[in-house]
Amino acid sequence: MFSKKKNTSKVDYEQLLIYVILRKRAKEKKRLFQHFVVFLIGAVFLIVLNVVIGYQEEFKPLGYNWFVWAVLLWTLIFLVHFFNVFIVNSFMGKDWEAKQVDKLVKKQREKIAQLQEKVERDHPLPKERKTIDPATTSKRISPEDPDRPINS
Repeated sequence: MFSKKKNTSKVDYEQLLIYVILRKRAKEKKRLFQHFVVFLIGAVFLIVLNVVIGYQEEFKPLGYNWFVWAVLLWTLIFLVHFFNVFIVNSFMGKDWEAKQVDKLVKKQREKIAQLQEKVERDHPLPKERKTIDPATTSKRISPEDPDRPINS
C-alpha cells in the first residue's frame, strides 16, 4: 500500500538485449558515415591545399604529390573501418559470441560429468554409514588429568 511503485516494465530481458545490440549497431553505422563525410571533406581540403594554394608543391614522394599519399592512407583506414563495421561485426556479432559461450559451457559440463563419473568409479561412497553415538564413546579427556592418553 505505502511501498514504492513496482517496476511494471513490459520489456523483457531479451527485448532489452536486442534493443541494446541494435542501438550499438546503429551507432557503429553512424560513426562510419561520419568518418566518410570527414574523409571527403579532408580529401578535398588536402587537394585544395596542395593544388590551389600550392603548399609543399615541390614535395613529391615516389613521383606523386603528397596529398595523393595522404588520401590513399586515409582511404585504407576508412576501408578497414568499413570492413570492421559491415563484415566482421556481421559474422562475429553477439549471436556468434553467444554460440561460442554456449559451446564452451557445454564442453565444460561434459568434462565435469566425465570427472564425476571417474571419481564415483574410482572412489565409491560406502553403502552404509555407521553412526557414532557420542554418549557411548568414553574416550574423553578428563579435566582432572589432561595429560593421560585417550587410549588408556
